[in-house]
Amino acid sequence: MYTLNNSFARGRFTVTVVGCGGTGGFVAEGLCRILPPRADLVLVDHDRVEEANLGRQNFTRTELGCFKSEALAKRLAVRFARPVAYSILPIGMARIITPGLVIGGVDNGPARRDIAEETVWNRFLDAWWVDAGNGDNFGQILIGNYRRVDIPHQSFSLEERKCYFLPLPTLQRPDILAQRPPERNCAEAVVAREQGPVINQAMASIVIEVVRRIIEGTCSWMQLYLDLEAGTLSPVLATPEAVAKIIVKRKRKERR
Repeated sequence: MYTLNNSFARGRFTVTVVGCGGTGGFVAEGLCRILPPRADLVLVDHDRVEEANLGRQNFTRTELGCFKSEALAKRLAVRFARPVAYSILPIGMARIITPGLVIGGVDNGPARRDIAEETVWNRFLDAWWVDAGNGDNFGQILIGNYRRVDIPHQSFSLEERKCYFLPLPTLQRPDILAQRPPERNCAEAVVAREQGPVINQAMASIVIEVVRRIIEGTCSWMQLYLDLEAGTLSPVLATPEAVAKIIVKRKRKERR
Protein backbone atom coordinates (compact mmCIF):
# COMPACT_ATOMS: atom_id res chain seq x y z
CA MET A 1 0.00 0.00 0.00
CA TYR A 2 1.24 3.47 -0.93
CA THR A 3 0.60 6.61 1.14
CA LEU A 4 0.52 10.15 -0.21
CA ASN A 5 3.62 12.27 0.22
CA ASN A 6 3.25 14.58 3.24
CA SER A 7 6.61 16.35 3.17
CA PHE A 8 4.78 19.70 2.97
CA ALA A 9 3.46 19.17 6.52
CA ARG A 10 6.88 19.01 8.16
CA GLY A 11 7.06 22.80 8.41
CA ARG A 12 4.55 25.62 8.18
CA PHE A 13 1.86 25.07 5.53
CA THR A 14 -1.47 26.48 4.36
CA VAL A 15 -4.85 24.82 3.89
CA THR A 16 -7.09 26.75 1.46
CA VAL A 17 -10.81 25.98 1.38
CA VAL A 18 -12.34 27.08 -1.93
CA GLY A 19 -16.12 27.31 -1.60
CA CYS A 20 -17.62 27.83 1.85
CA GLY A 21 -21.23 26.81 1.19
CA GLY A 22 -22.75 23.37 1.68
CA THR A 23 -19.68 21.17 2.22
CA GLY A 24 -16.95 23.80 2.55
CA GLY A 25 -18.49 25.57 5.53
CA PHE A 26 -18.54 22.39 7.60
CA VAL A 27 -15.05 21.48 6.38
CA ALA A 28 -13.74 24.84 7.57
CA GLU A 29 -15.04 24.28 11.10
CA GLY A 30 -13.71 20.73 11.19
CA LEU A 31 -10.29 21.87 10.08
CA CYS A 32 -10.14 24.31 12.99
CA ARG A 33 -10.45 21.29 15.27
CA ILE A 34 -7.73 19.13 13.73
CA LEU A 35 -5.12 21.37 12.09
CA PRO A 36 -1.85 21.78 14.01
CA PRO A 37 -0.77 25.28 15.07
CA ARG A 38 1.78 25.42 12.24
CA ALA A 39 -1.04 25.25 9.66
CA ASP A 40 -2.60 28.44 8.30
CA LEU A 41 -6.24 28.32 7.22
CA VAL A 42 -7.60 30.42 4.33
CA LEU A 43 -11.26 30.52 3.22
CA VAL A 44 -12.18 31.62 -0.32
CA ASP A 45 -15.75 32.41 -1.41
CA HIS A 46 -17.32 35.47 -3.08
CA ASP A 47 -20.95 34.51 -2.37
CA ARG A 48 -23.04 36.09 0.40
CA VAL A 49 -25.15 34.36 3.06
CA GLU A 50 -28.82 34.19 2.08
CA GLU A 51 -31.94 33.23 4.00
CA ALA A 52 -32.14 29.93 2.13
CA ASN A 53 -28.66 28.96 3.39
CA LEU A 54 -29.56 28.95 7.08
CA GLY A 55 -31.25 25.57 7.21
CA ARG A 56 -28.38 23.43 5.99
CA GLN A 57 -25.19 25.46 5.69
CA ASN A 58 -22.88 26.51 8.51
CA PHE A 59 -24.23 30.03 9.01
CA THR A 60 -26.41 31.93 11.47
CA ARG A 61 -29.14 34.50 11.00
CA THR A 62 -26.85 37.27 12.24
CA GLU A 63 -24.60 36.60 9.23
CA LEU A 64 -27.24 37.26 6.56
CA GLY A 65 -25.85 39.46 3.81
CA CYS A 66 -22.22 38.85 4.81
CA PHE A 67 -19.69 37.21 2.56
CA LYS A 68 -19.60 33.52 3.42
CA SER A 69 -15.81 33.36 3.70
CA GLU A 70 -15.68 36.45 5.88
CA ALA A 71 -18.52 35.36 8.19
CA LEU A 72 -17.00 31.93 8.75
CA ALA A 73 -13.46 33.24 9.20
CA LYS A 74 -14.44 35.77 11.85
CA ARG A 75 -16.69 33.37 13.79
CA LEU A 76 -14.27 30.43 13.69
CA ALA A 77 -11.29 32.60 14.63
CA VAL A 78 -13.05 33.65 17.83
CA ARG A 79 -14.46 30.22 18.64
CA PHE A 80 -11.20 28.33 18.17
CA ALA A 81 -8.77 31.11 19.11
CA ARG A 82 -6.76 30.79 15.93
CA PRO A 83 -6.21 33.10 12.94
CA VAL A 84 -8.42 32.34 9.95
CA ALA A 85 -7.77 34.33 6.77
CA TYR A 86 -10.35 34.85 4.03
CA SER A 87 -10.81 36.14 0.49
CA ILE A 88 -14.02 37.46 -1.06
CA LEU A 89 -12.56 37.17 -4.57
CA PRO A 90 -13.47 34.40 -7.04
CA ILE A 91 -10.84 31.66 -7.04
CA GLY A 92 -9.69 32.80 -10.48
CA MET A 93 -8.61 36.09 -8.90
CA ALA A 94 -7.39 34.74 -5.56
CA ARG A 95 -3.97 33.23 -4.88
CA ILE A 96 -3.33 29.71 -3.63
CA ILE A 97 -0.49 29.53 -1.14
CA THR A 98 1.93 26.62 -0.94
CA PRO A 99 3.12 24.39 0.56
CA GLY A 100 -0.19 22.93 1.67
CA LEU A 101 -3.60 21.61 0.66
CA VAL A 102 -6.41 22.95 -1.48
CA ILE A 103 -9.88 21.78 -0.46
CA GLY A 104 -12.39 22.22 -3.26
CA GLY A 105 -15.99 22.63 -2.15
CA VAL A 106 -17.30 24.25 -5.34
CA ASP A 107 -20.31 23.00 -7.26
CA ASN A 108 -19.52 23.82 -10.88
CA GLY A 109 -17.05 23.14 -13.67
CA PRO A 110 -15.80 26.71 -14.24
CA ALA A 111 -14.68 27.06 -10.62
CA ARG A 112 -12.88 23.71 -10.77
CA ARG A 113 -11.22 24.80 -14.00
CA ASP A 114 -9.92 27.90 -12.22
CA ILE A 115 -8.42 25.72 -9.49
CA ALA A 116 -6.86 23.40 -12.08
CA GLU A 117 -5.25 26.35 -13.87
CA GLU A 118 -3.39 27.52 -10.77
CA THR A 119 0.36 27.59 -11.41
CA VAL A 120 1.10 25.63 -8.23
CA TRP A 121 0.39 22.43 -10.15
CA ASN A 122 3.26 23.29 -12.50
CA ARG A 123 5.96 24.33 -10.09
CA PHE A 124 5.56 22.54 -6.79
CA LEU A 125 5.45 19.00 -5.47
CA ASP A 126 4.31 20.11 -2.01
CA ALA A 127 0.60 20.68 -2.64
CA TRP A 128 -2.44 18.40 -2.97
CA TRP A 129 -5.93 19.23 -4.23
CA VAL A 130 -8.77 17.43 -2.44
CA ASP A 131 -11.94 18.00 -4.46
CA ALA A 132 -15.39 17.20 -3.04
CA GLY A 133 -18.55 17.04 -5.08
CA ASN A 134 -21.99 15.59 -4.44
CA GLY A 135 -25.45 14.92 -5.78
CA ASP A 136 -28.63 14.23 -3.82
CA ASN A 137 -27.41 11.46 -1.50
CA PHE A 138 -24.05 10.55 -2.99
CA GLY A 139 -20.71 12.19 -3.56
CA GLN A 140 -17.08 11.75 -4.51
CA ILE A 141 -13.71 12.95 -3.22
CA LEU A 142 -10.80 13.08 -5.65
CA ILE A 143 -7.15 13.76 -4.72
CA GLY A 144 -4.42 14.90 -7.11
CA ASN A 145 -1.52 17.31 -7.63
CA TYR A 146 -0.24 16.99 -11.21
CA ARG A 147 -1.71 18.71 -14.25
CA ARG A 148 -0.94 15.92 -16.73
CA VAL A 149 -2.63 12.55 -16.77
CA ASP A 150 0.61 10.74 -17.65
CA ILE A 151 2.36 11.26 -14.33
CA PRO A 152 6.19 10.98 -14.04
CA HIS A 153 7.73 7.54 -13.70
CA GLN A 154 9.03 8.42 -10.22
CA SER A 155 5.51 9.07 -8.92
CA PHE A 156 5.49 5.87 -6.85
CA SER A 157 8.44 4.90 -4.69
CA LEU A 158 8.42 1.15 -4.09
CA GLU A 159 11.12 1.47 -1.45
CA GLU A 160 9.36 4.22 0.54
CA ARG A 161 5.85 3.05 -0.34
CA LYS A 162 5.07 6.68 -1.10
CA CYS A 163 3.00 8.32 -3.84
CA TYR A 164 4.33 11.70 -4.99
CA PHE A 165 2.18 12.46 -8.05
CA LEU A 166 -1.45 11.85 -8.96
CA PRO A 167 -3.40 13.44 -11.85
CA LEU A 168 -5.51 16.42 -10.83
CA PRO A 169 -9.15 15.63 -9.94
CA THR A 170 -10.25 17.23 -13.22
CA LEU A 171 -8.06 14.73 -15.10
CA GLN A 172 -9.23 11.75 -13.06
CA ARG A 173 -12.86 12.68 -13.68
CA PRO A 174 -13.12 15.14 -16.62
CA ASP A 175 -16.90 15.03 -16.30
CA ILE A 176 -16.77 17.30 -13.24
CA LEU A 177 -15.65 20.12 -15.55
CA ALA A 178 -18.94 19.85 -17.41
CA GLN A 179 -21.01 20.59 -14.32
CA ARG A 180 -22.88 23.84 -14.90
CA PRO A 181 -23.35 26.47 -12.17
CA PRO A 182 -26.63 25.65 -10.40
CA GLU A 183 -29.69 27.70 -11.25
CA ARG A 184 -30.75 27.47 -7.60
CA ASN A 185 -28.51 27.32 -4.54
CA CYS A 186 -27.97 24.17 -2.48
CA ALA A 187 -30.49 25.13 0.17
CA GLU A 188 -33.22 25.60 -2.43
CA ALA A 189 -32.22 22.26 -3.95
CA VAL A 190 -32.96 20.59 -0.62
CA VAL A 191 -36.41 22.14 -0.50
CA ALA A 192 -36.98 20.88 -4.05
CA ARG A 193 -35.73 17.44 -2.89
CA GLU A 194 -32.75 17.52 -5.25
CA GLN A 195 -30.31 17.06 -2.35
CA GLY A 196 -30.52 15.22 0.92
CA PRO A 197 -30.41 17.41 4.05
CA VAL A 198 -27.23 15.85 5.49
CA ILE A 199 -25.16 14.97 2.41
CA ASN A 200 -22.88 17.98 2.82
CA GLN A 201 -22.16 17.26 6.48
CA ALA A 202 -21.40 13.64 5.60
CA MET A 203 -19.07 14.72 2.80
CA ALA A 204 -17.36 17.24 5.06
CA SER A 205 -16.62 14.59 7.68
CA ILE A 206 -14.89 12.43 5.09
CA VAL A 207 -12.92 15.37 3.69
CA ILE A 208 -11.67 16.21 7.18
CA GLU A 209 -10.54 12.61 7.66
CA VAL A 210 -8.74 12.71 4.31
CA VAL A 211 -6.95 15.90 5.34
CA ARG A 212 -5.97 14.40 8.69
CA ARG A 213 -4.51 11.34 7.01
CA ILE A 214 -2.63 13.30 4.37
CA ILE A 215 -1.01 15.50 7.02
CA GLU A 216 -0.07 12.47 9.12
CA GLY A 217 1.24 10.60 6.08
CA THR A 218 -1.27 7.74 6.34
CA CYS A 219 -3.62 8.52 3.43
CA SER A 220 -3.63 5.74 0.84
CA TRP A 221 -6.62 6.97 -1.18
CA MET A 222 -6.89 8.78 -4.48
CA GLN A 223 -10.69 8.58 -4.72
CA LEU A 224 -13.59 7.96 -2.32
CA TYR A 225 -17.26 7.42 -3.23
CA LEU A 226 -20.06 7.90 -0.70
CA ASP A 227 -23.58 6.51 -1.22
CA LEU A 228 -25.98 7.32 1.61
CA GLU A 229 -28.79 5.31 0.01
CA ALA A 230 -26.69 2.14 0.01
CA GLY A 231 -24.83 3.09 3.19
CA THR A 232 -21.42 2.58 1.58
CA LEU A 233 -18.07 4.33 1.32
CA SER A 234 -15.92 2.91 -1.48
CA PRO A 235 -12.23 3.83 -1.82
CA VAL A 236 -9.88 3.73 -4.79
CA LEU A 237 -6.32 3.31 -3.54
CA ALA A 238 -3.43 5.36 -4.94
CA THR A 239 -1.55 2.72 -6.92
CA PRO A 240 0.27 2.62 -10.26
CA GLU A 241 -2.46 0.30 -11.53
CA ALA A 242 -5.25 2.74 -10.64
CA VAL A 243 -3.45 5.59 -12.40
CA ALA A 244 -2.79 3.38 -15.41
CA LYS A 245 -6.53 2.74 -15.75
CA ILE A 246 -7.17 6.49 -15.82
CA ILE A 247 -4.51 6.97 -18.51
CA VAL A 248 -5.92 4.17 -20.67
CA LYS A 249 -9.47 5.49 -20.32
CA ARG A 250 -8.35 9.02 -21.20
CA LYS A 251 -6.45 7.86 -24.31
CA ARG A 252 -9.44 5.84 -25.51
CA LYS A 253 -11.63 8.94 -25.33
CA GLU A 254 -9.03 11.01 -27.17
CA ARG A 255 -8.98 8.49 -30.05
CA ARG A 256 -12.74 8.69 -30.53
